[in-house]
Amino acid sequence: MVISIGLEGSANKIGVGIVRDGEVLSNPRRTYCAPTGHGFLPRHTAQHHRDNILKLVKQAIDEAGVSISDIDCVSYTKGPGMGAPLVSTAVVARTLAQLWNIPLMPVNHCIAHVEMGRQVTGADNPTVLYVSGGNTQVISYMNQRYMIFGETLDIAVGNALDRFARVLKLSNDPCPGYNIEQLAKQGKKFIELPYCVKGMDVSFSGLLSHIEGTAVKMLAAGDCTKADLCYSLQETVFAMLVEITERAMAHTRSKQVLVVGGVGCNLRLQEMLAVMAQERGASLCSTDDRYCIDNGAMIAHTGNLMFVHNMDTSIEKSGITQRFRTDEVHIAWRD
Repeated sequence: MVISIGLEGSANKIGVGIVRDGEVLSNPRRTYCAPTGHGFLPRHTAQHHRDNILKLVKQAIDEAGVSISDIDCVSYTKGPGMGAPLVSTAVVARTLAQLWNIPLMPVNHCIAHVEMGRQVTGADNPTVLYVSGGNTQVISYMNQRYMIFGETLDIAVGNALDRFARVLKLSNDPCPGYNIEQLAKQGKKFIELPYCVKGMDVSFSGLLSHIEGTAVKMLAAGDCTKADLCYSLQETVFAMLVEITERAMAHTRSKQVLVVGGVGCNLRLQEMLAVMAQERGASLCSTDDRYCIDNGAMIAHTGNLMFVHNMDTSIEKSGITQRFRTDEVHIAWRD
């Protein structure tokens, strides 16, 4: 029996989770919300994390009903992510590991999303669509590596949605993507937008520039509503994602598709993936916002898997990296 505490702070969420052999014992988190019309800056986000992380550590231990002596390892997000928030989180992880005299596990954020999704849904060997504010990848497992079949060539899909929310002056509470999703449900008019799929990869920057440039004009002229624009943007970018995911499933002959990451909470995206999967005789595996959105439990769970295979790091090597590829990690815990 292995108990791991995980610290996640790669973006605007700071979370601490405690997991025992795949069972989530606690998973509290807090979110930094920037003012409407603005994104979250690294220094403000890092300060938010520093202000909240110790409270979350105490809360997680209390909710889990464990003592410090029960915890076998400290896991933290090594990357990818924003530099300042990652450093703030890693400093606390290193300190706890030394205070408690237990091993330190440096976890890849992307791998943690995948492994948590597999754990919660029971997916065996799915094709994975990982979509968030910082990452957009289609992933499949092979020979103890998570291989990237396709990805964004520029910005992540979540970043595109967030930036368009700023154009419309939508609130960042609880998050811009969620507010776009709710507004899109009221959309009635589809506006054709650039559709940019290049082989197995996608590009969102041109589409975003186009809709940013035309949205204000169309709204002023009464040609559409904010809801129409949100609806059209969602339908277009999600269709692009479903297309490359289906192509990866065809190549790997996969019968499961797992969607993870913050954008994976979007019910319209889940609906489109489910239709595609059903037409292929496959199934969709998805989770809710407890595990799709960045959280400490996913770091703790992956750290747990690493602990069993002696993949800890020394304090001297326990840095962070803003660019940490999914396919760089040796997946020792899978055959």
